Amino acid sequence: MTHINKLKIFNDPIYGFITIPNELVYDLIQHPYFQRLRRISQMGLSYLVYPGANHTRFHHALGCMHLMKKAIDTLRFKDVVISEEEENALLIAILLHDIGHGPFSHAMEKSIVEDVHHEAISLLFMNQLNEEFDGKLSLAIQVFKGEYHRKFMLQLISSQLDMDRMDYLKRDSFYTGVAEGNVNSERLIQMMNVENDVLVIEEKGIYSVEKFLLSRRLMYWQAYLHKTSLVAELILMKVLKRAKELTLKGVKLPCSEPLSYFMHNKITLEDFDAEKLDLFSQLDDFDIISALKAWQRHSDFILSTLSKMIINRDLLKIKLSAEKIPMEESQSLKEEFAEAHQISAVDAGYFIFRGKIKNQAYSKEAEPIRILKKDKTIEDVVEASDQLNLKSLSKLVTKYYICFPKQLI
Repeated sequence: MTHINKLKIFNDPIYGFITIPNELVYDLIQHPYFQRLRRISQMGLSYLVYPGANHTRFHHALGCMHLMKKAIDTLRFKDVVISEEEENALLIAILLHDIGHGPFSHAMEKSIVEDVHHEAISLLFMNQLNEEFDGKLSLAIQVFKGEYHRKFMLQLISSQLDMDRMDYLKRDSFYTGVAEGNVNSERLIQMMNVENDVLVIEEKGIYSVEKFLLSRRLMYWQAYLHKTSLVAELILMKVLKRAKELTLKGVKLPCSEPLSYFMHNKITLEDFDAEKLDLFSQLDDFDIISALKAWQRHSDFILSTLSKMIINRDLLKIKLSAEKIPMEESQSLKEEFAEAHQISAVDAGYFIFRGKIKNQAYSKEAEPIRILKKDKTIEDVVEASDQLNLKSLSKLVTKYYICFPKQLI
């Protein structure tokens, strides 16, 4: 039997070469569950706004693992003891942290796989892989769930300054061309340390943290909550909701088997057994896009019109406002549209709807980003910073929107 060299190297456009650290990580990357992430876009429908934003969750997961390796090396250099087993657990946990994302995940979570959060599905995948890999993922799962006694390890995976955020801001900024999001992850990692089992940033790194939080806020407004990306995702939710509604009424819609299964059945987290997890693992962006292509020609006016909007990028109009949009405004638009297209006012709600979006770069409710001062005291970054803008970054900003067809203007 020929021996496969499993210590491969990936060429990443952002960090250069990313090395696979060991054979177990190689085998996990090779697993169909992980390879599926190549077919799931990192930024959903944002490519309708930024044509370069076609990068995938596969890309992102490898980038996170690379940053985690750098963080481990930095902490060890500063005499933080991390065993080989713990290192492996951290690398695996961050590599698999997004494995539960479905196609266009946020739209899916609100329409087809109802109320089942991707993190819960990630954990199901990890447990399944742990069985297949004879328990070698047990410690990674413990760390991922926050059950391991060394608390700083969870902070590296999931906190307000974790490897996940550091990679997606840098990566999404690179692929969208939104330069404001480009964070200095190298410097942030170099400034990390552990004090009393919590992750801290040394005081001289405070400006890098400020820049990181500012970048996060700007990326939300310019990329993640960009009004065109937002309206595209909202339309996708409506399409999937309509498709599910028709399916449950007995209308047969052309789509892949896994997608058809999730449209026919209401699946809660309790229902997710190995068989359903396997079906979920067969879903990716291609199932959704090919379904939309087929549905554009369906006789149902709502389904076909909304599907066409996404395929041809001829979207609804969206209006943002700092004030709440009065119900009367959407009501009169619905009546007008319903009359023009001979549909009910309820059905017109698929085309005219209101909602709100929130942006908060730094949450005071969540675990803080801690700054380690020269005198060894620890302070929340908001208190430690002399920048007034950090106080404003922790303020929750809400914007209201209304979506409606262009012909109603």
